[in-house]
Amino acid sequence: MIDDELIAAVEGAIRRTVAEEVMPRWRQLADHEVVEKSGPHDLVTVADQRAEDQLSRTLATLLPGSVVVGEEAVHAKPVTYEALHGDAPVWIVDPIDGTRQFVRGHEGFCTLVALARYGEVLASWTYVPVPDTMATARHRGGALLDGEALFAGRPEEDKVLEVATSHPDFTTDAQKHALLGLRTEGVAPRPCGSAGVEYLNIARGLLDAVAFSWEAAWDHAAGLLLVSEAGGANSTLDAEPFRLAGGNALPFTAARDAGTARRMVGLLRAGS
Repeated sequence: MIDDELIAAVEGAIRRTVAEEVMPRWRQLADHEVVEKSGPHDLVTVADQRAEDQLSRTLATLLPGSVVVGEEAVHAKPVTYEALHGDAPVWIVDPIDGTRQFVRGHEGFCTLVALARYGEVLASWTYVPVPDTMATARHRGGALLDGEALFAGRPEEDKVLEVATSHPDFTTDAQKHALLGLRTEGVAPRPCGSAGVEYLNIARGLLDAVAFSWEAAWDHAAGLLLVSEAGGANSTLDAEPFRLAGGNALPFTAARDAGTARRMVGLLRAGS
């Protein structure tokens, strides 16, 4: 199902959609084109909606019999998310990951697409339009950034771990306590930006780990495969791999290597 032709076709579809629906609106949004969903840190714009619509039509055509789970479609009709439990191949789409950054005119946003079936992510695409870079990954097929192999490596000995964490608005009291476990010597936590960009930074060896407290598949599917195929690892609070369809012990972590992931889980448990 996943071949070079499909990888290239999806990449082309993403690039076209972003060029037509996203970038013309970057730093050009009118006030009425931005709407709060659940609060000031959860925004949707006309660019999100139009890009998801276009991608959804194109992706379904590229793989007949597939279905699409998109962030904005699920917001409008939550039952759509149940497709992750079905038998059909599922395209998981986040048209603009980092909408807050996009709305503010910042550069830290991306478009995420993943293809999954039976709870397993088979391929992923992470496109960062500024500065026009594309990362792809295939299950057991490696990860590439603009055609070059990605390898996350591991943090140097005695290096302070650089960690991106969930925004406090998206954490329960119990999760806040767990994240406090990262406020210790040898760890430098900071609030995360776009999840997709943070995952890409792990795969590139520019960030050591993340600790996230929400499960939305469109935020995590593409990045988790990218990190895994670059040699990284992920783990939930109960030391299990992240489950795409939900029900995970949170917060969970993704990291440059398995040892760092285990260390992160230990710190999160200590804070719980």
